[in-house]
Amino acid sequence: MVAPRPTNAPAFTRYLHSPWVDSLMRTLTPDQRVAQLFMVAAYSNRTRVDEDSISLLIQRYGIGGLIFFQGGPGRQARLLNRYQSQSRVPLLVAMDGEWGVGMRLDSVVKFPYQMSLGGGIDTTLLYDMGREVAAQFKRLGMHVNFAPVVDVNNNAANPVIGFRSWGENPAAVSRDSRQYMRGMQDAGILAVAKHFPGHGDVDADSHLALPTVRVDRRRLDSLELPPFRSLIAGGLGGMMVAHLNVPALDTLPGPSTLSRPIIQNLLRDQLGFKGLIFTDAMNMKGVISMFPPGEADVRALIAGNDILEFSKNIPLALRMVRTAVDSGRISQQEIDGHCRRVLALKQWAGLNHYRPIDPQNLHQDLNSPHARYLSHRLTELSITLLRNERNLLPLQRLDTLRIATLVLGGSPRDTTDFQRAVADYAPTACFHASATPTLDELTRLREALKPYNLVLVALQSLGRLPATSFGVTPETNLLLRELISQQQQLVLTVFGSAYAVAKVRELDRARAVVLAYQESRDAQNLAVQALFGGIAATGKLPVTVSDRYPRGFGLGTAGNLRLRYGHPEDVGLDGRLEARVDSLVGRALAAQAFPGAQVLIARRGTVVLRKSYGNHTYAGFALNDKGNGKSERRMKHPSAPALLSSSASLSAPRLVRDNDLYDLASLTKLLAATPALLRLQANRKFSPDSTMGDYFPFLRGTNKAGLRLRDVLAHQARLQAWIPFWKELTAKNGKLRHRYFRADSSARFPLPVARGLWARQTLPARIYQEIGASPLNEKPGYVYSDLSFILYPELVRARTGLTFDAFLQQEVYRPLGASTLGFRPANRFPLRRIVPTEVDSAFRQQLVHGTVHDEGAALLGGLSGHAGLFGSANDVAKLVQTYAWGGRYGGQQIFDKEILADWTRCQFCPDNRRALAFDRPAADPTVNSAKGASPGSYGHTGFTGTYFWVEPKEELVVILLTNRVHPTRQNNKLTELGVRSALLQVAIEAVRK
Repeated sequence: MVAPRPTNAPAFTRYLHSPWVDSLMRTLTPDQRVAQLFMVAAYSNRTRVDEDSISLLIQRYGIGGLIFFQGGPGRQARLLNRYQSQSRVPLLVAMDGEWGVGMRLDSVVKFPYQMSLGGGIDTTLLYDMGREVAAQFKRLGMHVNFAPVVDVNNNAANPVIGFRSWGENPAAVSRDSRQYMRGMQDAGILAVAKHFPGHGDVDADSHLALPTVRVDRRRLDSLELPPFRSLIAGGLGGMMVAHLNVPALDTLPGPSTLSRPIIQNLLRDQLGFKGLIFTDAMNMKGVISMFPPGEADVRALIAGNDILEFSKNIPLALRMVRTAVDSGRISQQEIDGHCRRVLALKQWAGLNHYRPIDPQNLHQDLNSPHARYLSHRLTELSITLLRNERNLLPLQRLDTLRIATLVLGGSPRDTTDFQRAVADYAPTACFHASATPTLDELTRLREALKPYNLVLVALQSLGRLPATSFGVTPETNLLLRELISQQQQLVLTVFGSAYAVAKVRELDRARAVVLAYQESRDAQNLAVQALFGGIAATGKLPVTVSDRYPRGFGLGTAGNLRLRYGHPEDVGLDGRLEARVDSLVGRALAAQAFPGAQVLIARRGTVVLRKSYGNHTYAGFALNDKGNGKSERRMKHPSAPALLSSSASLSAPRLVRDNDLYDLASLTKLLAATPALLRLQANRKFSPDSTMGDYFPFLRGTNKAGLRLRDVLAHQARLQAWIPFWKELTAKNGKLRHRYFRADSSARFPLPVARGLWARQTLPARIYQEIGASPLNEKPGYVYSDLSFILYPELVRARTGLTFDAFLQQEVYRPLGASTLGFRPANRFPLRRIVPTEVDSAFRQQLVHGTVHDEGAALLGGLSGHAGLFGSANDVAKLVQTYAWGGRYGGQQIFDKEILADWTRCQFCPDNRRALAFDRPAADPTVNSAKGASPGSYGHTGFTGTYFWVEPKEELVVILLTNRVHPTRQNNKLTELGVRSALLQVAIEAVRK
């Protein structure tokens, strides 16, 4: 029979007299019952000697449990399986997982620190965090979490609690702790509140000394004890007693861990706690400075503790406890009561049906999509804006800003997560300085930053100790003062304790100040998103920093001005989206549909997947000629021509990275020509209801003069699909005509065609004339054509006086912060960031790398409206999202909303599916969209294997960039496998109805 339990009693207490517990109590000897009360420290990152020493304690003495500390999940799982197999009674296993098992183990998602969550975050998320942490514990075969910390940290000088506390307000600490506890215990993990009776108002570290709490009982009842009372009333399962000297509760000096008035009289009798009581680590100076090992353990049991954690000498402690029982200092009945509670907990935890840990998929299970989402979401809600002079944030008008990022603290690296996140939004120069730079370094840095009108400063590698000003050094303050005196706009982001903010002397002279609480990757990324308006700043201070910044303070800003970077669950998508995309792209890579790719999926302006796959080329791999879908690693590429390495050394694979640039091919029509025409139309310098003759004087008198541009842009004006201009410039022997090409550039040959190949300056005019002279198709109707788009750069020049690329940079790309979008990428980026396309053995006789793949665009020097644009998926997404948002981005109306709506609607349905320039779903959805795409969706494909699609019904943006033409355009597996359509369909199906 399982006994009923009082309403506030922990769930495990129902098993105190269960058959399993009774059976073990009859079986265990008195010494073995004592051994059940000890938990020892275990590590999965130490030597075999250390591991064997734990095995000895288990096998020889029968200890009751383990507390795991540093290591890795796979190693810990193997080790725990070994230890459990050696134990007669299954071991109770615990860990300090205040922010999840990632607090102790590598390669596991870490949840935010408690203090960053103490400013009033939705408590349902804290409950969810508790359940997710519990899932981590259970997956690793653990049963007890020494969390939450419920100390009320009302003392900024506290050297040991600080950021581990929810804050300084007892009611808030109670509310947040209780939800976290409920989440863990509802999911089957015992929560242990700590550090009773309250460690928040001390100025010493109990690891190093015995702190004294110098307050009276009335203060304790009003500040320190309320959170403990609240959790006990909510069914708290475990309590950890701290090593504190509390004269208001026990007149005899000594640690509370050994105080019967505190543990038995206060905790058990007055507060009515019925769960398990754990000591804090018994090897800490706060206890062993007063009593030696063994004697301290005896006194801890006499005081009323159930489990002794981290005893310094287990054999000695067991002998001394046995002696204490024999001498009557403690009764066997008390020992049995402690042991029965431990065994009841073991049954509640399922140890009466113990199963070893399954190592299969352990890493994936510990880092589930939901866990990653939840950690990210909690961090997002914590970001706190403390200062925002003249509403500088979120940043506006990126085209007016010259941005530098400066990281203060830590060791110099290429870039930090903070700096990379800034680069996702806008071009930036990156600088770094240590926390203690010399005067010469300060001077050089000040001079280097002078050209920039906005400096984004990140304080990183900050400390946790009040004695060190939380890592804010005098040199840091000096540098900040010097930078502010240069009249630059300075935005400061603090990646550390809330208390560190008070140590920054120039805080109130910075234009804006953001507090991110910690230096995790999520914190750095999300702080930047708040700066640029990807997310709203909503966090509130959990503690008082100064008179100006009290608890509860926090300014607000708007979000969704620019792309936000989050997770599928943020916007109602299935968390398994990434795994499904991985599978789809993995199959395409295995079939060698393309060497590599960038994929980006966004919903409602939130990028939920941004991932790079594969390599730039097949260098180092053999092309699969057997059709078995497998790639074989070799030292050469036998299926490709010897021209493969003509433009660069590609002997080793280069992984695709998120900031690499792809040749966008015909997406140029939508991402260069179309935005240019939209801007011209808004300024009354273009109309789709005019004719080609109205804008192109050289077409007057030709069969193109009267073609209405609305028909032209919808590809139904009878224009030819394309003209192979380059063939006319080639001699019969296949060599390029010397009249039109040179190996070096000059005033007469300024147009870059390929590496070591330059074209005559008159070629564009020749191409324009050839377009004018070309015949029209005999039959009317839809025929996709490049020809008009080749001409639009000339239209832009004639109507604005600017070159096509200069106009786009000024009007579109710079306002968007789309720094990779542009033409002639080798002039702006190193070749290693530009993904090659085809090995061209017909025209250019080389691997096309850094120049446009399309032959016609190449003859125009890489600058055309039909092809030639390069960029990353991230920057493509900025422009495509602008379309999806009705022309608005970053607080600016980039395109007129009504004009854009006209361009994206079907112009001549049902006879022609096309919008103006944009494509729309074909009758066979696999041609360009997906079976789940709505009739109102739109996008485009590109010959090199590129794609974007906007699904307004589900508010989706899907982007795929590949170089499927490498090494040859004859590879059509991208289309044969339906990768583009399948990717869109996967995104649509991920929407949770």
